[in-house]
Parts: sequence; structure tokens; C-alpha cells
Amino acid sequence: MPCFKQPKHFQSLLLLHWPLSYLALFWIVQPLFIYLLFTSLWPLPALYFVWFFLDWKTPEQGGRRSTWVRNWYVWTQIRDYFPITILKTKDLSPEHNYLMGVHPHGLLTFGAFCNFCTEATGFSKIFPGITPHLATLSWFFKIPLIRDYLMAKGVCSVSQPAIDYLLSHGTGNLVGIVVGGVGEALQSVPNTTTLILQKRKGFVRTALQHGAHLIPTFTFGETEVYEQVLYDKDSWMYKFQSCFRRLFGFYCCVFYGLGFSRGSTGLLPYPLPITTVVGEPLPVPKIEKPSQEVVDKFHTLYMEALHKLFEQHKTLLGCSKTQKLLFL
Repeated sequence: MPCFKQPKHFQSLLLLHWPLSYLALFWIVQPLFIYLLFTSLWPLPALYFVWFFLDWKTPEQGGRRSTWVRNWYVWTQIRDYFPITILKTKDLSPEHNYLMGVHPHGLLTFGAFCNFCTEATGFSKIFPGITPHLATLSWFFKIPLIRDYLMAKGVCSVSQPAIDYLLSHGTGNLVGIVVGGVGEALQSVPNTTTLILQKRKGFVRTALQHGAHLIPTFTFGETEVYEQVLYDKDSWMYKFQSCFRRLFGFYCCVFYGLGFSRGSTGLLPYPLPITTVVGEPLPVPKIEKPSQEVVDKFHTLYMEALHKLFEQHKTLLGCSKTQKLLFL
């Protein structure tokens, strides 16, 4: 196991263990709200639930971002812990909309979270006039309070209506989709660059339908910050993980990093550099009903652009010359 100094701000990093944290909060917040309904504080949950239902469609209609939340000081602590940086290869024109592929998923998607859901790395200054949105599981937006917190950071639902809305209302919108999805989390082990992409073509079709330019991105170091325990497909643990995914939408991965005491093992990530490289936009024509042939063509162009991006930056950002980018 790598030897690192004990992190100073490990408390703030716990905020990022979000899939399981949101699931835990679901089981805490819901009973709490119900309990408060039978106390003298009943107007608070009652008013919130009225607001909750009136506001039900907001996550699929552009959300409700907050500059204040995106500029919280805690995000800079997380940025400096690794550190996390963003690297621009080309300017983005505010006159277009963009559909961005986020690779790889990693275990907790630290790079994409810090770079696109906060202003810790200065996204708005690096890409002026561009409004970033990172898409995540739709059911998170059905959890009271959590939905409001996510929208405040600019996170949107990965549902088709939510993405269609953002790409058809105004310009300068950038929607990031973790194309490999939760399945790619099981590929997240150190010294690997394996992406689930060959059959993932829906995002290309959506880009064509809106004429949104495709942007490849690759986050170097994302898969290095945790060790993961992998299980054989015939094992009971793998079957449990698969069942968990069917129930909740993501895998219950078994991983470890640093502990709270020096030299111990725990859930804190290793403080290793994470850099998200934002590639050059791939112009896409607007075709309301693109044929499969056209989708395949632009999907191939996208994979080639992503591969080129990886090869151009891999030795500069921690990978060896011999490391290959694999598509599954």
C-alpha cells in the first residue's frame, strides 16, 4: 500500500462519497420528515412537501443552480487535497451547446465533480460563457433536500427529457455524461485505462438530434486514488453487487484507501494528482432522426478523438508510454 502523509482536511472529503451517502440520507431524511409531521414543527415538513411536489419537474427543466454553493470553500480544500486540476485544449464558443463524454467513471468521479460541479478549479474563468451540467442518476432527484443540493451545484438528471431540455434551450450549455456508467466503476483499479464505450452510442444520437458538439474528456489519475477488491462473476459477492445495482442503480463496490491514522487503511482516497483534460469539440450536424449509419460514423470519430487525446497527454500526466486505452 502506498505511504502518504495524513491529510489535513479529511473531514471535507467525506462529503464526496456521494452515492452511498445519498442512499443513507434517504433512509434518515424520509423518516425524520414523517416524524416531524406529528410534532409541533409539522408546518416545516408540510410546507417543504408542498414545495417538493410543485417543484417536481425542475430537475428535468434546467435545474436551479447556485453560484454560492458552487463557490463553497470546502471545494477548494478537496481540490488541494489531491490536487485536482482542469486542462483546456481548445476554447469553447458560447454560441453552441455541447455534449461532453466524461471518462473514466472511477469509483467516486472526483475529477468531474470538482471541475464541473464547483468553481474550485475556475471553470467559469477558463470557459467563459459556458454553463456546465453533470448528469447523474435520476432517482437522486426524488430524495428531499438532496435534489436541491445537487441542482445547486449544476447537477442534472441523466434522463432523456432533462438532457433534451438543456440542449434545446439557449446556447452555451455543456452537459457532461459519464458514458461508461456505473458498470465502469468495476473497471476502476490502479494502472488501468479501460472504458465501456464501444456499444454506448445513445449520447451520440442525442448530440446529432440537437446539433450539439461532442467533447471528449479524460481524467488522468481518477482510477489511481483507491484500491478495489474485484470478485469473480460466479462468486456470491458479485451476485450481491449485481442485485444491489438492480435495486439502487449503482454497484456497491468494495474499495479502500487511507485511514484516519498514519499508515492505516480506510475510505479516504490517496492524495494523488487528478487532471481532467477537456478535448477539442467535434462539430456535429443537426439531424432530427439520424440513421444508425450516421450515429456509428460519429461514434467512431468520437472514439478516435478520445484515443488521440489520451495518447497526447498520457506521459505528461502519469501514465507510461506503453499504457493503452482499451474500449469495451
